[in-house]
Amino acid sequence: MKVSVIIPVYNVERFVERCIRSLLEQTLREIELIVVDDCSPDKSIAIIQRVIKEYPDRFIKIISHKTNKGLPAARNTGLKTATGEYIFHCDSDDWIESDMLEILYQTAKKKNADIVWCDWFLSFEKNERYMKQPQYTSSMEALKGMLSGAMKYNVWNKLIRRELYTANNISFPAGYGMGEDMTILKLFACAQTVTYLPKAFYHYVKLNTTAFSNTYSEKHLAELQHNVQDALCFLSAKYGNELKTEMAFFKLDVKFPFLISDDKKKYNLWKTWYPEANPYIKQNRNVSMHRWLLQLLAVKEQFWIIRLYYRFVHKFIYGIIFR
Repeated sequence: MKVSVIIPVYNVERFVERCIRSLLEQTLREIELIVVDDCSPDKSIAIIQRVIKEYPDRFIKIISHKTNKGLPAARNTGLKTATGEYIFHCDSDDWIESDMLEILYQTAKKKNADIVWCDWFLSFEKNERYMKQPQYTSSMEALKGMLSGAMKYNVWNKLIRRELYTANNISFPAGYGMGEDMTILKLFACAQTVTYLPKAFYHYVKLNTTAFSNTYSEKHLAELQHNVQDALCFLSAKYGNELKTEMAFFKLDVKFPFLISDDKKKYNLWKTWYPEANPYIKQNRNVSMHRWLLQLLAVKEQFWIIRLYYRFVHKFIYGIIFR
């Protein structure tokens, strides 16, 4: 197999048919689809089983957990089963263009790349936003870009050589779901050759209000801090103090979502999380001006301005006009 596609499934019956069809209709033929049923309580698996009967020439595995283990554990189950040269992760409420895997794979082979990343679409109910990613010529440059917030470390817009996982004993943090995609930082740290493809193929759907990434709780906050510490320890062990500044940028990036809110409790989280990183705000020129300004306002505790910004931009423009 050229590519193994890992699809964790949990409570996505509204979205999963479009996802699976987009994978079954890929122009690249030498792929295996690995569906990991994380003890889903709805009809998601029944829908998948119905759809795959229409594609008898496709290779697909369905692996079922006896208990719900969470998203990282589901990804790890898929990794243990995968046989492809490259790994691709697709979340089961999203979907991809039919030529995505073929073009990413051809690019990886042409460049002899360990990792290929591309642009993506942020999909709303009626509209989409094109999300362009930066171009870097080395894994170190890309790693610094992700740590600084200029590039996303999402798992789903990247094709990754499977050997990077196996040779470096890298897996997802089972039991620590919030921020589990920080695993990508470790993979880039171990990569030799990486390349960027300036085209969007992946549709990241922002309609599933029950999606894991939309929730916050004390448990999720603890998981997020665990994954931050785990990623930074890995990088420190490999590079020492070489990435000290970028690691501070990373801490700022992790807590920035607390400012995209009008909740005073989240503002307090921003103040208490990683205050040692605040002096680095002015040094990070890799982020947008509005993000830079919001952080400076937070340092000065001008949260009333941040609240107005959130209500106008995110609640009105994104929530009503751009849907």
